[in-house]
Amino acid sequence: MIRRAALVARLKLPGVEAALTEAATWLAAHGCDPVIEVESARAAGLADRFATVARDAVAADVGAVITFGGDGTLLGTASAIAHSPYDAPLMGINLGRLGFLTEVARADMLRALDALIAGRSSTETRLLIEGRVERFGGIVLRRLALNDVVVSRSALSRMIEIDVDVDDQRICHVKADGVIVASPTGSTAYNLSAGGPIVHPGIDALVFTPIAPHTPTHRPVVLPASARLALRPDMTREADIVVTFDGQFGLPLEARDTVHLARADRVLRLLHVSPRTHFDMLREKLRWGG
Repeated sequence: MIRRAALVARLKLPGVEAALTEAATWLAAHGCDPVIEVESARAAGLADRFATVARDAVAADVGAVITFGGDGTLLGTASAIAHSPYDAPLMGINLGRLGFLTEVARADMLRALDALIAGRSSTETRLLIEGRVERFGGIVLRRLALNDVVVSRSALSRMIEIDVDVDDQRICHVKADGVIVASPTGSTAYNLSAGGPIVHPGIDALVFTPIAPHTPTHRPVVLPASARLALRPDMTREADIVVTFDGQFGLPLEARDTVHLARADRVLRLLHVSPRTHFDMLREKLRWGG
């Protein structure tokens, strides 16, 4: 049984405050101590009712971390867990829109919490991407992503050019709005919108997808998870280029920067409390056969 759970919410969404309050109250009444991320607790007026914890420590000494919001809320929390020394599994209550990662609907929240604290859940590991930005021989940024790492132009920039190497072999020179390197988890996110393939999360792979390439023969490529990519943007044409991680964190790139990407040494654990499969989710979210 789970005796302690951390709760993280995005209070700007309608109904999140009520869901967070109901969940914390229900957990406390059923033998599971809720600890609420400090900003979420303050925004919901719960800081004087329940224990609080800093975002970078939400996974410390808990049996599960539960998010309330959409996929963005779960991704932000996943980042906090991935960049911490803790390894608690993560579950999302979907109060946003599409929700590929947040599997529990608001109407099913209490049933899911009951299954969770009673131990009627399963855990699935998800690949993380490690990104490093090299500048003049030194590393200026090292970060993890659950969904994807994107190198792209800014809002006012022209089409950009990027040299792409995989395992020290030249793959291509891309002229496009940018490129996406996605995990199987992220294959249904920006990668899918850019025309990339859906990859089952049980497959060890990385997906390289150009964004609106100038040459239509530049197509997405599925790579082994062991692949090590090096992206070298051409910064000589007044380019304004940024690298972003899960859409949550970004860094402007400078001349001669190289973005190195590879499978991370650690994984993220996602909790499941229903028998729904990956294909059940795809049929529901993408309206296959509806």
